[in-house]
Amino acid sequence: MDVGELVDRVPRGDRRAVARAISLVENTAPQLREIMAGLAAHTGRARVVGLTGSPGVGKSTSTSALVRVLRDRGSSVAVLAVDPSSPFSGGALLGDRVRMQEHATDSGVFIRSMASRGHLGGLSWAAPHALRVLDAAGFDTVLVETVGVGQAEVDIAGHADTTVVLCAPGMGDSVQAAKAGVLEIADILVVNKADREGARTAARELRQMVAQVDRGPEEWKPPVVSTVAAKGEGVGELLERIDQHGSYLRGSGGLDSRRHARARQEVEAIVVGALRDRMGTVHGHADLDALAGDVAAARIDPYTAADRLLRALDRSAPK
Repeated sequence: MDVGELVDRVPRGDRRAVARAISLVENTAPQLREIMAGLAAHTGRARVVGLTGSPGVGKSTSTSALVRVLRDRGSSVAVLAVDPSSPFSGGALLGDRVRMQEHATDSGVFIRSMASRGHLGGLSWAAPHALRVLDAAGFDTVLVETVGVGQAEVDIAGHADTTVVLCAPGMGDSVQAAKAGVLEIADILVVNKADREGARTAARELRQMVAQVDRGPEEWKPPVVSTVAAKGEGVGELLERIDQHGSYLRGSGGLDSRRHARARQEVEAIVVGALRDRMGTVHGHADLDALAGDVAAARIDPYTAADRLLRALDRSAPK
């Protein structure tokens, strides 16, 4: 399948073309620039919902339950599940796909696992490009489930329209949420496994923490929802809250500002990656090693070293 065929078939929801495009994204294929250019006009329509939380809180089960409710409403759904990387192959461990087998034969659902490949923010570095592909493919909602990595899991807030943070009773998650700054990124807080002892206490603590955050009268106040995702309990209410947050964003102009910030972050990442590539191909490593030696020996400071490296890169740039 050449690039032209991919660009033609992805917006028609061709599953094979979508899967192929995401594979090219993951492998940073030379065709990636042309693919992104061809799909750009078809993006900006999908609602992106991120789900994050510590390991064991039920992210995959909650994602699967949300897919079920969304499909009952007639919405098409894509799931981008960022799995931990295999220490042997570097690929995704595919644990999320195992938990979502009930949707495997549903033509209105597309599930893709991606390896985090050591990225500590809970997302693969390729995730923003993969989101663009899924958006262009015409899915109504894209659910992004991130690796649960404790205090580094806030990365999802920069990639989603609505961020759902899951906690579970008995895991100290309410305290951890306050420590990790998760309350700042959560648009909706969920106490999953609410049939367990301590669930009401956890929900009450989270509501108290939310109430302590200084917000204006027009600002969104993150609701706390209790669910038992394995039984489908509370998932309908969770989706209602997601819908309410979407309406709030559209009415307040927050949706445009979030997507603008997302685009800016994506452009910056591409620029930084290009600079890193130039450092590797245009005698950058030699300059960097020499400058690092000067800094380590206290002959110059790191800012001076950085300025000298930037000047060397400028001189080597094509005219």
